[in-house]
Amino acid sequence: MDFFNGQETLTLFQWVLRAVVGFFFLLFAAKIMGKRSISQLRLLDFVMALLLGNIIAHPLSDEGLGLKGSMTTMTVLVLLYSASVYISLKSPAIRQFLDPSPVPLIRNGEILYSNLSKARITIDDLLAELRKEKIEDVQKVALSLWEADGSLTTFLHPQHQTVTAKEINLTPKPFSFPMTIIKDGKIVKKDLFDLGKDEQWLKNTLQLNYQKSIKDILLATLDQSGELKIFLYK
Repeated sequence: MDFFNGQETLTLFQWVLRAVVGFFFLLFAAKIMGKRSISQLRLLDFVMALLLGNIIAHPLSDEGLGLKGSMTTMTVLVLLYSASVYISLKSPAIRQFLDPSPVPLIRNGEILYSNLSKARITIDDLLAELRKEKIEDVQKVALSLWEADGSLTTFLHPQHQTVTAKEINLTPKPFSFPMTIIKDGKIVKKDLFDLGKDEQWLKNTLQLNYQKSIKDILLATLDQSGELKIFLYK
């Protein structure tokens, strides 16, 4: 089609068609690259995000630029990305370059100042990351690592860790993940049936315990133990 090539002017329909094609092509490219590219912004992912964003953005706003060239360039970049990921899985040297080892920033309550420069972060950045993990005292930290994706992983000294049920010889209740059985005033039939319940049981339970009907419920969850929790519209 002509709208793939650069033109002096494009009709409204051609602009819409170009945007639709660009959107689905980028979506397809992201699907090929996998979840890693959208869940973690590492060095390779960051470079790809910048390149793909710039390449596809210009022809979507400038009729003088053809879409065909941009899509060809993006295809090559996606292939290079996929090849780089595959090679990094096979080659420790390439993997070390693309995904370097974590940098220790705190060890045994002491800040490793020289490593802050390696990670290119300041003391303020480090303290901010600790606050996000609700750690107010650096001396509580046994080890803190700056990961390749720019996140901070922190391990506290044992005396500052949360006590578990096993450590105090308690027998915890079996884990039971609550499933959504009502959402936005509508029954999620599949989850309800998977829990061995039916619509009539749900209606009766809501009326008996809460004096509410299905349409009054914003969200309702039910776990394997039979515990029902509801959230009403406010």
